[in-house]
Amino acid sequence: MTRSFALIDGNSFYCSCERVFDPKLKGRPVIVLSNNDGCAVARTAEAKALGIRMGAPMFSIRELCRREGVVVFSSNYTLYGDMSRRMNTVYQSFASDIEVYSIDESFLDFTPVAPERREELGRDLRSTVSAWTGVPTCVGIGPTKTLAKLANRIAKSTPQLRGICDLTSDEAQREWLPLVALEDVWGIGRASQAKLGAFGCETAADVAALDPKLARKTLTVVGERIIHELRGQPCIDLEAVAPTRKGCAVTRSFAGRVETLEMMQEAIAAHATRLGEKLRRHGLATDHVTVFFHTSPFNKGPSRSVSTTVDFPEASNDTLVLVRAAKWGARRIWKPGYAYAKAGLMTVDIVPLENSQRALMGGLDREKSGRLMAALDACNQRHGRGVVFPAAAGIARQRKAWVTKFEMRSPRYTTRLDEVPVVGRA
Repeated sequence: MTRSFALIDGNSFYCSCERVFDPKLKGRPVIVLSNNDGCAVARTAEAKALGIRMGAPMFSIRELCRREGVVVFSSNYTLYGDMSRRMNTVYQSFASDIEVYSIDESFLDFTPVAPERREELGRDLRSTVSAWTGVPTCVGIGPTKTLAKLANRIAKSTPQLRGICDLTSDEAQREWLPLVALEDVWGIGRASQAKLGAFGCETAADVAALDPKLARKTLTVVGERIIHELRGQPCIDLEAVAPTRKGCAVTRSFAGRVETLEMMQEAIAAHATRLGEKLRRHGLATDHVTVFFHTSPFNKGPSRSVSTTVDFPEASNDTLVLVRAAKWGARRIWKPGYAYAKAGLMTVDIVPLENSQRALMGGLDREKSGRLMAALDACNQRHGRGVVFPAAAGIARQRKAWVTKFEMRSPRYTTRLDEVPVVGRA
């Protein structure tokens, strides 16, 4: 049976989530900013028409937004994550195998669907997601994941297709691939574009016509795989089960500048607390953390970027263990006289906690640690993240320069009872 994949994603997803709960935003230019309200990471079509680029710093477009009435939001990842979960729940009624590719994109296995019904099913999928969640989407269908991704991009940029494009047939591929620019092909970055350009490639059709052996020699096996995928030969299968994570990181830019060791250790301890939550959620653990912080390249003062790795006797996901290690690392590389702009924690080679090797000496009482961390997580799940946290992460966080700024964040409509919209209040 010929394979068939569908890629569905939310149009201007973050902005669309904001519009779901505020219908007055329909037709108006809307943008969503990155952490600390730094730059535009999502834009509606109206905002794009005003010339607002992806990644444009807020300070450079503030006057434009004021003059043109652009509605600006801080990132509301709690809302966006929950809306993504709801959309994927809808997808489960259309396909048995689903790969959640990103917060706004998912691949669905359409192989069991008869070829003549795939486009109809795609339209039904779009309308159902719109009716049940309010988020507009586009659907791309193809015999490979690369062609499905390409079809999705075509559907977004071609209004007459009404949000769906099917590249399953050879005829459709011959019609559309010559119209797709090289940079719009999934997996081809800037470096690869330059190499392919030397061979005279300008479109997706040009890439598909290349000799796979030449592509392998020039772009490694990844380039060869792209050519086969563009020719309709599946090389990348659906990952219905997410692969085990190999690493984890928590990094944040500061709302202000951090110039004291005490404040830096509070920030690092807060990051370690979040790292522990992430590891426990997946049943994973680590035996080291890398602490780093650096100044901003835009600072007028002296610049500095440093990091250090702290090891512990055995793998753990205990927040208190991570906090102690993180604080010690921050103290080891601290140097006064700098205005630090960002800090974080990273770890690699993480392993399932239950399978990790125990320390011969100086190990942790895992039973006691497990009970304590379970109680901590239960409190925060029931009453909201951050209700219970180590004192090392700082009290009265709203006054701390290192706390991420969300001055224009919308309510967390779907996950916080005290922020649920109220209808009919006098």
